[in-house]
Amino acid sequence: MRVSENGFIRQPAKRSLRTVIAVLVLIGSVHLLAAQTADDWQSQVRKDVENQYIDAALAIVDQRLADAPEDLEAHGWRGRLLSWKGRWSEGEAEYKLVLGKVPNDTEMLTGLSDVLLWEKKYTEALQTLDQAREISASDSEILSRRARVLALLGRTPEARLEYRQTLLFDMQNTDARAGLEGLAENTKHELRVGEDVDLLNYADAGQTQGVSLSSRWNQRWSTDFGVNTYQRFGQDAVKFLASTALRLTARDSFTIGSAVANSQGVVPTNEAFFEYGHGVRIDNRWVKGLESSYQQHWFWYQGAHVLALNTSQIVYLPHEWTWSLNLTGARTGFLGTPVDWTPSGWTKLGFPLKRRITGNLLFGMGSEDFAQIDQIGRFSAHTLGGGLHYQFAARQDINGYAARQDRTGGLIDTSFGLSYGIRF
Repeated sequence: MRVSENGFIRQPAKRSLRTVIAVLVLIGSVHLLAAQTADDWQSQVRKDVENQYIDAALAIVDQRLADAPEDLEAHGWRGRLLSWKGRWSEGEAEYKLVLGKVPNDTEMLTGLSDVLLWEKKYTEALQTLDQAREISASDSEILSRRARVLALLGRTPEARLEYRQTLLFDMQNTDARAGLEGLAENTKHELRVGEDVDLLNYADAGQTQGVSLSSRWNQRWSTDFGVNTYQRFGQDAVKFLASTALRLTARDSFTIGSAVANSQGVVPTNEAFFEYGHGVRIDNRWVKGLESSYQQHWFWYQGAHVLALNTSQIVYLPHEWTWSLNLTGARTGFLGTPVDWTPSGWTKLGFPLKRRITGNLLFGMGSEDFAQIDQIGRFSAHTLGGGLHYQFAARQDINGYAARQDRTGGLIDTSFGLSYGIRF
């Protein structure tokens, strides 16, 4: 009986031990599977973000929140993605939801500050960054963001000090260096002088000298004044020009201007123009922004008049590249001849070469600019050219270009020019 009792007692013990082990293995597997699932969705979101598939990443995050509504990592990701899509108020709400439970998360605080900055809530953005700075006083990303907001609030000395503080912790921080240079260049005026030369295979060389003063009086108003002197086809001409621009909104501007010249036959004696411009920020893998403008320009020559309707587009590409497209339809009229419309256009690709140096390549078809009398009329042409811009000091730069225009009848115009600008 003793043996049988012992055997009877040991058997349930073995079964209980197996059961406990099985339960523990099952629990561990569930936790491991849950962790792997969490890692899987986050890694896929990161991969989609790297490939600029923001909508796909947002769909994954929404599905994660449907399965786990309290997942703060998912709420944080949703805040980022919504903000990148321009749905700022929704992104702000997600960030604040997370910070309500983990108020010392500096990553969420900096993300929220970015959204508030885009919403132009500068004071709230600064308060958020102040909170992040108290938590991590040496974080260069927080310091750099704080300096940017201080600059936007007009607190320039504090912004400059914060940028310098950023560079103490991170000497390679390009945002801080650029911000510090931008604050150093807090100028109102730009004076530019230059000269252009046209080498013609059918006449003597033509020359143009120019001086201009551009002034930005405040955030909305700016003016341009200039004087050009011309030597072409044995004649001398002097032209005075002026324009003023009004920034209607953060993205819209309107410009109006005119010019007058002494009586001669090589440049317009009178000009008038207006231009409307609109800019758009685009969060895209290939395009970062777009500036569009429409201009009407009237030219009156001795014996001729021109109305030029012009539209231009500047596309901002990644890595500081730009692509410009300019199209013009000109209504020309000469004494004794019927009025006629002629098209022209050009395209230009701009690109960085080295720090402070940018270049561009240009191609034009029928690319009259109507500045001189020999650049209007019934002829076709194509133009190839390029240029360089060198910012050799914080407030000084040099622009140079060269171009060749081949016209019908074997006429060739090879032009080049150089200008120097200083800001003060």
